[in-house]
Amino acid sequence: MKVKNKTLKSKNNNCYLLIVICSLFLFSCSSKEFQQQEIVSDNSSPVYGDAFITAIGSDVSFMNPILASDSPSGSVNAMIFNGLIKYDENFNLTCDLAESFDVSDDGLIITFNLRKNVKWHDGEPFTAKDVKFTYDVLVDTNTKTPYSSSFMLVKELKIIDDYTIKVYYDRPFAPNLESWGMSIVPEHVFRGHDFNDAPANRRPVGTGPYKFESWQTDQKIVLAANPDYFEGKPFISKYIIRVIPDSSVQFLELRNESLDSITLTPDQWHAYESFFKHYDKYRHPTFTFTFLGFNRLRKPFDNNEFQKAIELAINKKDVIDGVLLGTGIEINGIYPPQSWAYKELPNSEYNPEKAIEILLSLGFKDINNDGYLEYNGKPFEFTITTNQGSKQRELSAQIIQQHLKKIGIKVNVRIIEFSTFINQYIAKRDFDAVIIGWSTTFDPDQYSLWHSQQTAPRQYNFLSYNNPKVDKLFEDARTTFDIEKRKKMYHEIQDIMYEDPPCIFLYCPDSLTALHKRFRGVKDAPIGVGYNFIEWWTPRSEIKYSF
Repeated sequence: MKVKNKTLKSKNNNCYLLIVICSLFLFSCSSKEFQQQEIVSDNSSPVYGDAFITAIGSDVSFMNPILASDSPSGSVNAMIFNGLIKYDENFNLTCDLAESFDVSDDGLIITFNLRKNVKWHDGEPFTAKDVKFTYDVLVDTNTKTPYSSSFMLVKELKIIDDYTIKVYYDRPFAPNLESWGMSIVPEHVFRGHDFNDAPANRRPVGTGPYKFESWQTDQKIVLAANPDYFEGKPFISKYIIRVIPDSSVQFLELRNESLDSITLTPDQWHAYESFFKHYDKYRHPTFTFTFLGFNRLRKPFDNNEFQKAIELAINKKDVIDGVLLGTGIEINGIYPPQSWAYKELPNSEYNPEKAIEILLSLGFKDINNDGYLEYNGKPFEFTITTNQGSKQRELSAQIIQQHLKKIGIKVNVRIIEFSTFINQYIAKRDFDAVIIGWSTTFDPDQYSLWHSQQTAPRQYNFLSYNNPKVDKLFEDARTTFDIEKRKKMYHEIQDIMYEDPPCIFLYCPDSLTALHKRFRGVKDAPIGVGYNFIEWWTPRSEIKYSF
C-alpha cells in the first residue's frame, strides 16, 4: 500500500474533534514595541505580519514532546515539532515529515520515505538519523516518557539511506501508522546530553512552522514564524502564549481584545452575545473525558466496593448540569460517542441510601454522632486534588464534596498549579483522589492508560488499575487489523470496566473556542479550526502588531 502526498483513511471517520487553536495565553503589548514587519498586499490577499496571542491555564513542563505529558506542553510543542505522519482535517492519516510511506500487506513492515527539503530550526538538515535517534530514546528505559509502549513493539528500525527508513514489527500492531505521529527530535542537539535534563528541553529546536524565541516561566512563550518551513512560511509572524491560570481573567482579557483566542468555560460560552462582537465562536464534541479517580495504592481506595459506594452517592446529573450547562454529556466508559469503538452503557445509578449500606459493610460507622463516618473506628476523610485553571474540574470537586457530605464522608478539595499537580502529585502518586481528564487519540487503543504494566512514575496508569482480562484484551486488540474484531474486543473491555471501573467517569465536555474575527483563512472542519493555522492571515488594514 503506497501513499505519496495523499491521505490514508482513518478507521474512525465518524469522529469529530476540536483541536483547540493552539493554546491560551494573555499578552498585552503595543505596536510601538515592535519594528515594522513586511506588509506587501491589499486587504483581499494574504500578507505576512501580525501576531496571534492566546492563553494557557498553566506553564508548560517540557518543550520536548517525548517527555511532556500535559496538554499545555502538547499545544506548544505541536507548533515547534513534526511527526512522520499526521491527521488531516477529516481524520485521515497523511504525510508530514514523511514524503510517502508504504505498508506491507501483512502490516509488519512500514517504509517511510522522508522529505529532503526539511531543516531543523538551527539550519541543520533533517535526516533518517533523527528518526532513529527518536526511536532509540523512546525505547530507552531511562527516558522518562509515557509514550514508549507503542515503540516497544518495534522489532527493528533500519536506516536504508539518509531519507529512507524501514520499521519492522514481530506481530501486527493496529495503530502502527498513528504511532509515528510522535514528534521527531534532533539527534545533533541532544548528542552528549542527558536526554531528561538537556538544555533543549527549555530551548527547543524543531522542524515545525514556528521557532522558539523566548520563554518567561509562568508568564509567556514567544514563537516566531519559521521562514524555511517545508510547507511554506506561516503568514502570522508571531505565536504568543500567555500563562493565565484564572479563566475569568482570560475572559476579561478577551473582552479587552488583549487575547485573540481562548477556550471558553460553559458560562462564558453562554455570555451575552455583545461580548463576542469581535469574535467567532466554535463548538465541537471532543475525544476528552473527565473522571474522578482514586489512588489504588492507598486504603480504602483499593477496594472496588468503596468506589462503588462513592459513585452511588454522586448525582452526576447535578454535576453535569451545574458544570457544563448543556455543553457536554455524561460518560460511563473510556470512549466518547463519536469513537467507532464506543458502546452505549447504562447511566450511573444515584442511590445514597445504598451507598451508606455499602460503606457500613466495609467498616464505616458514625461513632460519635457528628454526622461523619469513621473507618474501622478512626476518623476518616480524604482529599480530591485537581488542577488550577479548570473551573469545570474545580466546580465538579465542590459539588461532589457536598454530595458525599450527605452520606457522612468528609472531603477536602485542593487546587494545585497544573505543572506541580502533574509532576509532584500525579507522577509521584501523592494523592487520595483526583479529578482530571484524558484527551485520547482517534484510534481506540488505550493500552497506555489502563494496562497494569503502565504504572511507572511517568506513565499514564497513575490510578494503578489492574484487571488481567482488560490487559489481555488491550494486548489482543492492538495486534488485530480487522476492525470488527477490534470493535468486539473494545466493547468487551467496556463491559468489564462497567462492572470493574478504573475510576468514576463523569462527563465528556464539548470544546468551546473564541477566535478574533480579524484572522482570515480560518476553516472549520471535523477536526477543528486550528489544523491549517499556517494559512491564517490578517488583512493589511487590520494588522494589530507589527515587527
